[in-house]
Amino acid sequence: MAVPNAAIGTGASSLVRPAKRGRGMTATRRLQRALAICTMSFGAIFFLLPLFWMVMSSVKTSSEVFAYPPKWFPASIQWGNYATAFEQMHFLTLLKNSALITSMAMLGALISSSMAAYAFARLRFAGRDLWFMVVLATMMLPGYVTMIPVYVIFRLLGWINTLKPLIIPSFLGGGAFYIFLLRQYLMTIPYDLDDAARMDGCSHYRIYWNILMPLARPALGAAAIFLFIGHWNDFFGPLIYLHSQENFTLALGLYRFRGPYTVEWNYLMAGTLMVAAAPLIIFFVFQRYFIEGMVMSGMKG
Repeated sequence: MAVPNAAIGTGASSLVRPAKRGRGMTATRRLQRALAICTMSFGAIFFLLPLFWMVMSSVKTSSEVFAYPPKWFPASIQWGNYATAFEQMHFLTLLKNSALITSMAMLGALISSSMAAYAFARLRFAGRDLWFMVVLATMMLPGYVTMIPVYVIFRLLGWINTLKPLIIPSFLGGGAFYIFLLRQYLMTIPYDLDDAARMDGCSHYRIYWNILMPLARPALGAAAIFLFIGHWNDFFGPLIYLHSQENFTLALGLYRFRGPYTVEWNYLMAGTLMVAAAPLIIFFVFQRYFIEGMVMSGMKG
């Protein structure tokens, strides 16, 4: 049977129009993606400018740092600034102290905070939610309020001018924020795993260590990054409790370049880059765990 030309035209147009719409939507998505990429690239460049200035200042002479108009690039690269900063800071000694404090404090905080988080997330006992709110309430108390009482306690214990005040408190809970972070993540794991483990005769310790902690690696990784950066860059704690230079950390070592009237900015920038290298490497290597842990921790209350 013959088909009218009008019908053919109508059918053809109905087939062509969705294709044009599809191409239009694809073009819109491409334009949106291009705008997003351009915006993020501009933001990245804007925020990387101070880092670039610090890198360039670390290989300048002292006069070039304060040249006006400012010069982005040095006339000749002064690689010796890094060697001078390395020697003046006694970098290896300070690196050993910072690595010891950071690793031990991070380990203690992860163990103690994960145990507390397991109790608040998986155990049922009277007043559990009330005590958890008390723990969260401690986050509202500034550290400066407890600074003097804590210092008096450490002085009576004979811990002043030792590394103990910077390490041992981390084994006593690890901090309310990390308990909250890990508790929220553990609550996203089904309770059926605990019941099945108890039927097989597992104790609370076995459930905590062999079942839940391997599943909580993203949250533990996020907490570890926070702890590493916090203890590595800590300046106020070592400044209060450490008096001998052989016990100083890298954060205190940077203070050597500040004199009574002047600051050796080129050496300070070189030393700062050497100190900041470790946190940057740790973050970029483990950023997947950081992002996953932070996202999953807020999925269930």
